[in-house]
Parts: sequence; structure tokens; C-alpha cells
Amino acid sequence: MAESLSLLDELSWRGLLYQHTDDIADWLREPRGIYAGFDPTAASLHVGHMVPVMGLVHAQRAGHKPVALVGGGTGLIGDPSGRSSERQLITVEQVEENVRGLRGQLERFLDFSGRSAARVRNNADWLLKLGAIDLMRDVGKHFTVNYMLAKDSVQSRLDAGISYTEFSYMLLQSYDFLELKRREEVSVQLGGSDQWGNMTAGMELIRRSGAGEAHVLTMPLMMKADGTKFGKSEGGAVWLDAQLTSPYRFYQFWVNSDDRDVGRLLRFFSLLPRAEIEALERELAEHPEKREAQRALARDVTARVHGEDAARVAGEVSALLFGGADARSLSLGAVEALGREITTVESPLPSESADVLDLLVSTSLAASRGAAKRLVEQGGVYVNGARVAMNARTIDGGTLLAGGHALLRKGARDYALVRFVGR
Repeated sequence: MAESLSLLDELSWRGLLYQHTDDIADWLREPRGIYAGFDPTAASLHVGHMVPVMGLVHAQRAGHKPVALVGGGTGLIGDPSGRSSERQLITVEQVEENVRGLRGQLERFLDFSGRSAARVRNNADWLLKLGAIDLMRDVGKHFTVNYMLAKDSVQSRLDAGISYTEFSYMLLQSYDFLELKRREEVSVQLGGSDQWGNMTAGMELIRRSGAGEAHVLTMPLMMKADGTKFGKSEGGAVWLDAQLTSPYRFYQFWVNSDDRDVGRLLRFFSLLPRAEIEALERELAEHPEKREAQRALARDVTARVHGEDAARVAGEVSALLFGGADARSLSLGAVEALGREITTVESPLPSESADVLDLLVSTSLAASRGAAKRLVEQGGVYVNGARVAMNARTIDGGTLLAGGHALLRKGARDYALVRFVGR
């Protein structure tokens, strides 16, 4: 459904517009096919890829027809842009498997029905059929070596060396744009600011091939306020695949956003309207300790990537571990999700009750019963949120959380979960 703002206006106020070709505003007055490319060099997209994905989302909301191009062909080579060394080549089988994973993730963001229905395409469909002679005659003849050498993606590699394989990547990406123009009536490409050279080369190929008018627009590369690269956590990249980054850890990545970054992140990665984002920024300035902006960001993005239920569960777990929420209010889904994030052991429930001292030892919260006893006597042990006393340190079936669990806490932040079996 078309929004009141044009695509360029929407991207501009969100800070998502870096540069674009002349006359693109007039070109976008009519619905156009707009594409962004994604290299399948891994089995999943990560949060850094979400910038061009959100560009496609906004394009569709403005009435344009988005095409997500998965590089099943170019992925066999690898894009040299932003690289200081040659990529490690991956097998055809790996690329095909990665393409399937990326396609499923892209389908979570885009609507594949209606007048502006999105499409996913794989450039292996034409690149694997393209012969070397065809490439040189139909594509290479339109580019001088001097033109290609002047591109930033090549210039940055000249001293260290660049193979002909990666040097020719520009030709393949340009050919993608031409093929999508012919096959899908795509006339606009969007991508990261480091892609400007390759993208304008594609536009030039379309012009020289007599295929009509085309335009490009780029989006900024995301960096954090502290100067570090966006999309990394202590454990490495933050993936969109739940098997690689759990929904809870994905949620935590966003809820832990620096106060200096969260306004920009809301603009980049949420679909919240401008008035709501500005209200959250005012709330952040007045009450930063409440972290309402971070929670709104985490809910919105996690729901889009993993679904509403996963976002709700992640929020419950986060509120328990870091917000002091009542453990007894946890849903079964939240308890099970918690069990995947903290130490979890199984234990048979005795006929009457279980001794907390034994449970502290079995979960490694205490090294021995003696150490466990001292912890309890010092008031440092909690079960399901309630402090444990030595004269009342047993757990029975009537005090368990959903699914027959007990949550143990030592001090402020050390947690373990016991799942009682055979009940």
C-alpha cells in the first residue's frame, strides 16, 4: 500500500539515503521495479544485511515492486567491495544451500501478494548459462580497463593485488542489472554506499545496451557511535537464523543498544512512524534508565525476524534476567527459552520435596553442600524469585514454574534452571 511520503522522502528522514543518480525523484513518481542483491556467502543473513532489506521494504510500502536478488552465481566468486584480501571460494553445493536459507529469510520482510508483490530471483539462472565469449562480447566490450580500474572496489586492492576473478565481478553485477531490466522491468538498484561503483556500472551497461533508463541509490553503511562495526556482538555476527543467534540473544542485541545509537536504529530498522520514534527519543532523554526506546526497538525488529510469539518470549526472558520480573509469571515458552540460555539440569523430584542445597551443587552454582549452605545462610540464594532460608530450603511440586521447572539464582546475576522429570 502506498504511503503518504515518497520513497526518497521516507528514506531521507530515516537517514537511509546516502546518494542517488540525478532525476531519480522524477523516475520514482511511477511504480518501478527496484532490486537489491544479497551474496549467499553464509547460510544466513546477519543484521548488517537488514539495511538494504529495509530499503526494499520501504520501496514496497511506497508502491514500488521489490526484487531481492540472491547471488547463486556471483556467490561462487565473491564481491571484492569492502575487502582487503581475496575471498575464500565456496562450493556450488554450499552456495545452493545458502541460497535456500536466504530466500526464506527475505520472505519474512516482504509481501509476495498484491499489485506490488515482491519477488526473489537467483542470478544463477542466467550467469551459469553465460559463456565466456558471450560475457566478453556482450558485456566486456562496453567497459574500458581504465573505467574499471577507477572504481573504489578495485583501487583499494591494487597494492595488495586483485585476481582477475574478483576484478571481473563488476561485469557480472552489471549484467545482473541488465538481465533484471529485461526480465522483470527492474530499473532501480539500491545497495550500500560501498557499492556505488558497481551499481553505476550496471546502469551504464543498460544505457549502452539500449535497454532504457535506469537509476541507482545507495544507503549508508551502519557504524555504532563508539566507532565499532554494527552487527557484531561478543559472540560474533548477529544472525537472522534462530539456530545461529537465538531469538532471545537477537532481542538482547537490540535492547542493549547504546543510548546514542537507538534513535538511528529505530529509524533504520523499525517501521514505527516518525511521531512515535520522536516520542521515544524524548522519553529516552528524560528517563534513560527506563530504556523504553531500546525495548520498543527490540520488540519491533525481533517480531519481524522471528515472529510475535518469539518476540514476546524473548521480552519475558529479558525482563526476568535484567528487569527483576517475577519468575512465577513466566509462560512455558519463556521458561523453555530461558533453559536454552542458562545452565539447565534435569532432576528427579523426590516423593515429597527437593533440597535446594543439592540443587545448587548439581547446577554448579555451588562447589559443595558446605558452600551451598553458606550461600543460603548469607541470604544469597533465590528460588523462583524468593529468597531461601535454611529452615525453608525445600522445593515441592506445588511451587514449580510452568513445565515443572525451578529457577535458582545466586547473587544478582548467576542463574540455573532445574527441570524436574518423572513427575
